[in-house]
Amino acid sequence: MTDVLRIGNCSGFYGDRLTAMREMLEGGPLDVLTGDYLAELTMLILGKDSMRDPSLGYARTFVRQVEDTLGLALERGVKIVSNAGGLNPAGLADKLREVATGLGLSPQIAHVEGDDLRPVAGQVGISSDALTANAYLGGFGIAAALGGGADVVVTGRVTDASLVVGPAVAHFSWTPTSYAELAGAVVVGHVLECGTQATGGNFSGFRTLRHTGRPLGFPLAEISADGTSVITKHVDTGGAVSVDTVTAQLVYEIQTTRYLGPDVTTLLDSIRLEEVGPDRVAINGVRGEAPPERLKVCVNELGGFRNTVELVLTGLDIDAKADWVREQLTPVLTAKTVSWTRTALPPTDADTEEGASCLLRCTVMDADADAVGKAFTGPAVELALASYPGFTMTAPPGRPTPYGIYRPEYVDRSSVTHTVVHADGSREVVPDPTRFADVSLRSGMRPSPFPAPPDSLTRRAPLGTFIHARSGDKGGDANLGLWVAHDGSEKYAARVTWLSKLITPRKVRELIPEAANLEVEVYVLPNLGGVNVLIRGLLGEGVAASTRFDPQAKGLGEWVRSRVVHIQEDLL
Repeated sequence: MTDVLRIGNCSGFYGDRLTAMREMLEGGPLDVLTGDYLAELTMLILGKDSMRDPSLGYARTFVRQVEDTLGLALERGVKIVSNAGGLNPAGLADKLREVATGLGLSPQIAHVEGDDLRPVAGQVGISSDALTANAYLGGFGIAAALGGGADVVVTGRVTDASLVVGPAVAHFSWTPTSYAELAGAVVVGHVLECGTQATGGNFSGFRTLRHTGRPLGFPLAEISADGTSVITKHVDTGGAVSVDTVTAQLVYEIQTTRYLGPDVTTLLDSIRLEEVGPDRVAINGVRGEAPPERLKVCVNELGGFRNTVELVLTGLDIDAKADWVREQLTPVLTAKTVSWTRTALPPTDADTEEGASCLLRCTVMDADADAVGKAFTGPAVELALASYPGFTMTAPPGRPTPYGIYRPEYVDRSSVTHTVVHADGSREVVPDPTRFADVSLRSGMRPSPFPAPPDSLTRRAPLGTFIHARSGDKGGDANLGLWVAHDGSEKYAARVTWLSKLITPRKVRELIPEAANLEVEVYVLPNLGGVNVLIRGLLGEGVAASTRFDPQAKGLGEWVRSRVVHIQEDLL
């Protein structure tokens, strides 16, 4: 056993850069290469795939990547671990064996299953109409597969971090009660899971990156036996690894300071980061506790059908034009849900027609496709010569598209049979942990540990003057992480104190008026110099059903950074 396990990532979502697997294998030494292909929306997409063809349900792009690089991975002794199996890990394993045979190769391919609860949905309290119902499994099944000699391991719905936890367990022989070590691996998995988001992608400090014209490099981690690690990337790849880029990923799509996973509860407020070299950030101090007794389940159901028209409003009398077309169209629509949104008003005396225009969107949703088909698009088109001056659409109306509704459920572990199918076809059931934490699935707001700053003169400036942000979706909830830039300023500590006092549920509702009547939770992460905000219900019933302009809350953080607040003059 070597002292350090080098784990890389080559995919953050289904649709990520196809060449990344080869880039990571050729770019430098690795022991394990992981790929994350699943998200709540992806499970819905794969569910629709399997409705059309039961032999599908997995990430097909992964097959193409493996076909291109399997020989190289075997030659270099790199294990491949991925959740690309989606709803059909057995089918993906069979497909990979077929590909390997065509290449004249004989890798040991194992898969992990047991997460799919559709066959027992009614017995565990989940609607039998669910399109997908997948429990989030941990990393010990992956560890068992690797321990059995697998070269390639594909899974269904494990947690994203399990792709790292499993190889680390196998390599270091950690036990289910090695909580600090497991928690350290969970943190690494959370940093790596979204690929280039850890090396500068979607980073609010992008202007500080070294723009080389090269694609951003994918991240990798050097994990030690005690669970500490260093996040880095292959040399001569684009982007950067810094305390801020790692922090950006750590605060992404989390909830409370207790990160509940199937193997361990990770205490996010224990994480400490330190820059230890160019493009090298050490993670240490991570503490863990026993995992929760129940498992989270991702449930997707078909919600119905939706359609949208986008109208262009130009020049003068924008409000009156919008009012008139709404008055004309709304009464004749039969869809159950009709939603109108409009972009910002154009400036006075704009010097281009596009600059003098804004967009008015009408989105309709109904269980009946006909209600959002011709019954919607027909009346909209008929107004072309009978409504406001300058009536035009950005595109002809399209056909109705199905949408899904996501919700989380929780089941007893006894409802799930976590199973490894080894390369020789033998099956191994992974035992459940025997100790569990007494934790609720939702925790209350953690008070700030910082004293209130003294009264001082303030100036109005954008929150993003020295604050970074990263935001995203957790089902119907929006997650917003805010932290003070690690720019070497001697004002860093005072800025952290100021931010921790500023961001309260009340202030969040002020900054985000859409959240005025929603439940808002704020959690302080002092070691990371920031806070995490959870806005319950901002995204409705999840990304596939949301009618928001930004259904996954990806731009929420950048909007909040642009909001003007009072900042103490001595912090500027």
